[in-house]
Amino acid sequence: MGFDEFADVKDRRTFLTAAGVATLGVGASALMGSRAAAAVPQKGDMGVIQTALALEHEGIAAYQIAGKSGLLTPGTLKVALVFLGHHQQHRDSLAKLVTQLGGHPVEPRTDAQYIAELNLGALKSESDIVALATTLERGAASAYVGQISALKDPNIAKLFASISADEAVHWTTLNNAAGTPIPTAAYLFG
Repeated sequence: MGFDEFADVKDRRTFLTAAGVATLGVGASALMGSRAAAAVPQKGDMGVIQTALALEHEGIAAYQIAGKSGLLTPGTLKVALVFLGHHQQHRDSLAKLVTQLGGHPVEPRTDAQYIAELNLGALKSESDIVALATTLERGAASAYVGQISALKDPNIAKLFASISADEAVHWTTLNNAAGTPIPTAAYLFG
Protein backbone atom coordinates (compact mmCIF):
# COMPACT_ATOMS: atom_id res chain seq x y z
CA MET A 1 0.00 0.00 0.00
CA GLY A 2 1.44 3.32 -1.04
CA PHE A 3 1.14 6.94 -0.04
CA ASP A 4 -1.71 7.66 -2.48
CA GLU A 5 -3.87 5.00 -0.90
CA PHE A 6 -3.88 6.92 2.37
CA ALA A 7 -5.54 9.93 0.73
CA ASP A 8 -8.95 8.94 2.10
CA VAL A 9 -7.72 8.93 5.69
CA LYS A 10 -9.20 11.91 7.49
CA ASP A 11 -6.18 13.83 8.65
CA ARG A 12 -5.81 15.79 11.81
CA ARG A 13 -5.96 19.07 9.92
CA THR A 14 -9.50 18.47 8.74
CA PHE A 15 -10.53 17.51 12.24
CA LEU A 16 -8.98 20.51 13.98
CA THR A 17 -9.98 22.97 11.28
CA ALA A 18 -13.61 22.04 11.70
CA ALA A 19 -13.16 22.40 15.45
CA GLY A 20 -12.55 26.08 14.85
CA VAL A 21 -16.26 26.40 14.28
CA ALA A 22 -16.57 25.60 17.98
CA THR A 23 -15.31 29.10 18.64
CA LEU A 24 -18.42 30.35 16.90
CA GLY A 25 -20.64 28.58 19.38
CA VAL A 26 -21.06 25.18 17.75
CA GLY A 27 -19.89 22.09 19.66
CA ALA A 28 -16.90 20.35 18.12
CA SER A 29 -18.30 16.86 18.52
CA ALA A 30 -21.50 17.75 16.70
CA LEU A 31 -19.43 18.60 13.63
CA MET A 32 -16.90 15.84 13.65
CA GLY A 33 -18.85 12.61 13.72
CA SER A 34 -17.20 9.50 15.09
CA ARG A 35 -13.69 10.94 15.46
CA ALA A 36 -14.95 13.65 17.76
CA ALA A 37 -17.01 11.36 19.91
CA ALA A 38 -14.27 11.63 22.51
CA ALA A 39 -14.43 15.43 22.48
CA VAL A 40 -16.78 17.15 24.85
CA PRO A 41 -18.87 19.76 23.03
CA GLN A 42 -17.67 23.08 24.40
CA LYS A 43 -17.46 26.61 23.10
CA GLY A 44 -14.52 28.92 22.56
CA ASP A 45 -10.96 28.12 23.46
CA MET A 46 -11.98 25.12 25.57
CA GLY A 47 -13.60 23.39 22.59
CA VAL A 48 -10.53 23.94 20.42
CA ILE A 49 -8.21 22.73 23.20
CA GLN A 50 -10.29 19.62 23.89
CA THR A 51 -10.34 18.75 20.19
CA ALA A 52 -6.57 19.22 19.98
CA LEU A 53 -6.21 16.99 23.03
CA ALA A 54 -8.33 14.29 21.36
CA LEU A 55 -6.05 14.48 18.34
CA GLU A 56 -2.91 14.20 20.46
CA HIS A 57 -4.44 11.03 21.91
CA GLU A 58 -4.87 9.83 18.33
CA GLY A 59 -1.24 10.61 17.46
CA ILE A 60 -0.02 8.80 20.57
CA ALA A 61 -2.09 5.75 19.72
CA ALA A 62 -0.87 5.73 16.11
CA TYR A 63 2.79 5.81 17.14
CA GLN A 64 2.26 3.19 19.85
CA ILE A 65 0.45 0.85 17.49
CA ALA A 66 3.05 1.37 14.75
CA GLY A 67 5.84 0.77 17.26
CA LYS A 68 4.30 -2.54 18.32
CA SER A 69 3.70 -3.64 14.72
CA GLY A 70 7.14 -5.16 14.24
CA LEU A 71 7.34 -3.39 10.86
CA LEU A 72 9.77 -0.65 11.88
CA THR A 73 13.54 -0.91 11.65
CA PRO A 74 15.45 0.04 14.79
CA GLY A 75 16.34 3.50 13.43
CA THR A 76 12.77 4.30 12.43
CA LEU A 77 11.47 2.97 15.73
CA LYS A 78 13.89 5.26 17.58
CA VAL A 79 12.53 8.30 15.72
CA ALA A 80 8.94 7.14 16.25
CA LEU A 81 9.58 6.92 19.99
CA VAL A 82 10.93 10.48 20.03
CA PHE A 83 7.83 11.71 18.20
CA LEU A 84 5.64 9.67 20.55
CA GLY A 85 7.31 11.46 23.46
CA HIS A 86 6.57 14.83 21.85
CA HIS A 87 2.90 13.94 21.43
CA GLN A 88 2.74 12.77 25.04
CA GLN A 89 4.17 16.11 26.16
CA HIS A 90 1.65 17.96 23.97
CA ARG A 91 -1.11 15.86 25.51
CA ASP A 92 0.09 16.63 29.02
CA SER A 93 0.27 20.39 28.32
CA LEU A 94 -3.20 20.46 26.78
CA ALA A 95 -4.72 18.32 29.56
CA LYS A 96 -3.16 20.56 32.21
CA LEU A 97 -4.57 23.61 30.43
CA VAL A 98 -8.06 22.09 30.32
CA THR A 99 -7.85 21.38 34.05
CA GLN A 100 -6.59 24.90 34.80
CA LEU A 101 -9.57 26.28 32.87
CA GLY A 102 -11.93 24.23 35.05
CA GLY A 103 -12.64 21.43 32.59
CA HIS A 104 -12.11 17.70 32.49
CA PRO A 105 -9.64 16.56 29.84
CA VAL A 106 -11.08 14.37 27.11
CA GLU A 107 -10.03 10.74 27.49
CA PRO A 108 -8.33 8.66 24.80
CA ARG A 109 -10.31 6.15 22.81
CA THR A 110 -9.45 2.49 22.45
CA ASP A 111 -6.69 1.17 20.21
CA ALA A 112 -9.34 -0.70 18.24
CA GLN A 113 -11.14 2.55 17.45
CA TYR A 114 -7.91 4.20 16.30
CA ILE A 115 -6.97 1.16 14.21
CA ALA A 116 -10.32 1.28 12.45
CA GLU A 117 -10.46 5.05 11.97
CA LEU A 118 -6.90 5.41 10.67
CA ASN A 119 -6.96 2.12 8.75
CA LEU A 120 -3.88 1.03 10.71
CA GLY A 121 -4.66 -2.63 10.11
CA ALA A 122 -3.89 -2.12 6.41
CA LEU A 123 -0.30 -1.06 7.08
CA LYS A 124 1.98 -3.79 5.76
CA SER A 125 5.41 -2.17 5.67
CA GLU A 126 7.58 0.48 7.22
CA SER A 127 7.05 2.67 4.16
CA ASP A 128 3.27 2.43 4.67
CA ILE A 129 3.68 3.59 8.26
CA VAL A 130 6.02 6.45 7.32
CA ALA A 131 3.63 7.56 4.56
CA LEU A 132 0.65 7.64 6.92
CA ALA A 133 2.64 9.35 9.68
CA THR A 134 3.83 11.98 7.18
CA THR A 135 0.25 12.70 6.14
CA LEU A 136 -0.95 12.93 9.74
CA GLU A 137 1.92 15.16 10.86
CA ARG A 138 1.45 17.60 7.98
CA GLY A 139 -2.23 17.76 8.79
CA ALA A 140 -1.47 18.34 12.45
CA ALA A 141 0.94 21.19 11.74
CA SER A 142 -1.61 22.84 9.46
CA ALA A 143 -4.42 22.29 11.95
CA TYR A 144 -2.59 23.99 14.79
CA VAL A 145 -1.61 26.92 12.55
CA GLY A 146 -5.21 27.18 11.37
CA GLN A 147 -6.57 27.46 14.89
CA ILE A 148 -4.21 30.10 16.27
CA SER A 149 -6.33 33.02 15.07
CA ALA A 150 -9.49 31.43 16.50
CA LEU A 151 -8.08 31.38 20.03
CA LYS A 152 -8.90 34.27 22.34
CA ASP A 153 -6.09 33.75 24.85
CA PRO A 154 -2.65 34.74 23.47
CA ASN A 155 -0.90 32.25 25.77
CA ILE A 156 -2.94 29.39 24.32
CA ALA A 157 -2.22 30.69 20.81
CA LYS A 158 1.50 30.63 21.67
CA LEU A 159 1.18 27.01 22.85
CA PHE A 160 -0.57 26.08 19.59
CA ALA A 161 2.20 27.81 17.60
CA SER A 162 4.83 25.85 19.51
CA ILE A 163 3.03 22.55 18.99
CA SER A 164 2.63 23.38 15.30
CA ALA A 165 6.39 23.87 15.02
CA ASP A 166 6.94 20.43 16.57
CA GLU A 167 4.49 18.88 14.11
CA ALA A 168 6.31 20.61 11.24
CA VAL A 169 9.61 19.11 12.43
CA HIS A 170 7.95 15.67 12.53
CA TRP A 171 6.62 16.13 9.00
CA THR A 172 9.97 17.36 7.70
CA THR A 173 11.85 14.45 9.25
CA LEU A 174 9.38 11.88 7.91
CA ASN A 175 9.22 13.54 4.50
CA ASN A 176 13.01 13.37 4.30
CA ALA A 177 13.08 9.73 5.44
CA ALA A 178 10.61 8.84 2.70
CA GLY A 179 12.88 10.51 0.15
CA THR A 180 10.18 12.93 -0.89
CA PRO A 181 11.54 16.14 -2.39
CA ILE A 182 11.12 19.38 -0.51
CA PRO A 183 8.06 21.18 -1.90
CA THR A 184 9.02 24.16 -4.04
CA ALA A 185 5.99 26.22 -3.04
CA ALA A 186 6.09 28.25 0.15
CA TYR A 187 3.44 28.15 2.87
CA LEU A 188 3.54 24.41 3.48
CA PHE A 189 1.25 24.54 6.50
CA GLY A 190 -1.90 26.35 7.33
